[in-house]
Amino acid sequence: MKSSAELQEIRNKLRMEIGYSLPIQENDIRIVVGMGTCGIAAGAREVVRTFMDEVEKRGLEHVKVTQSGCIGKCDAEPIVEVTLPGKETVTYVHVDPAKAREIVASHIVGGKAIKNYMK
Repeated sequence: MKSSAELQEIRNKLRMEIGYSLPIQENDIRIVVGMGTCGIAAGAREVVRTFMDEVEKRGLEHVKVTQSGCIGKCDAEPIVEVTLPGKETVTYVHVDPAKAREIVASHIVGGKAIKNYMK
């Protein structure tokens, strides 16, 4: 039998692999990655994994990474929507892992959206 800590570690690893986060609370920051067919083909799986890895590495418990289906702008995939409590949603386009790390550092941690990556 595995210990509680081992089971939690397995659970967290599986969440990272499938891109799943805990339920969203009212004051959480939300990162939503479009995971429709076009998003996946454009690299959205790696983008969602990068966001989840950055959130975990930085210990950002108030940040939730989730997935959506098709957002409707196939030519702009991977698309990521970031919503901070009480603020309008910011939509980033053509997000790759490097941009995802920068979005976490600048927008999520620093509170400053990156205009060059917006639609």
